[in-house]
Amino acid sequence: MLNLWVALVANTVAILTLVFGLYFRRHHRRDLALSYLALNFGVLAVTALLAQSEVGMGLGLGLFGILSIIRLRSDAITQAEIAYYFVALALGLVNGLHPGAAWIAPAASAVLVAVMLVGDSALFARNTKRTTITLDRAYPREADLHAALAHLLNGEILQTVVERIDVVRDTTIVDVRYRALPTPRVNPHYGQPNQAAHSAEFFAQFVGDMR
Repeated sequence: MLNLWVALVANTVAILTLVFGLYFRRHHRRDLALSYLALNFGVLAVTALLAQSEVGMGLGLGLFGILSIIRLRSDAITQAEIAYYFVALALGLVNGLHPGAAWIAPAASAVLVAVMLVGDSALFARNTKRTTITLDRAYPREADLHAALAHLLNGEILQTVVERIDVVRDTTIVDVRYRALPTPRVNPHYGQPNQAAHSAEFFAQFVGDMR
């Protein structure tokens, strides 16, 4: 019973840290934050009840396998959000089964949260982005494609996967990974009239009128 209470506290701390300390602060999706909480505590409740039976471990692993192939078809989610999905699921299973000594489940939960802390950190692959672009020109040559994308995205092109080249409509659909370059600093006075030039122009006009 002590192991169960320790695992329950460890799961609560871990999932709240994962969802609100990491995911929501970085990705800002309230709907998925709620989904992660419901998934975690739902799996925790089921596995905790089944852990007392002889087939608890087998059912727990089977539940992990079933849930791991679920596709959330109501809305598109990124690969990073799928990673949070699996970690929320793993936390519920680990703490629901709470195998062995009382410290095992909290330690495993801390490791899972630490992995996401590092893996989804801005220090890892900083400024690296991915997007799909439709260009209004057909680019059969990779060098020309990279040059056009580098100019358009203001970044260093790391990898491109051409999905479609339409020479009839003159379009190219490409999946691109790139590293964003620093944006040049804009002079706050750029585009504003020079005060000295304005004064000189006014003086010349005044002299001309006097003549």
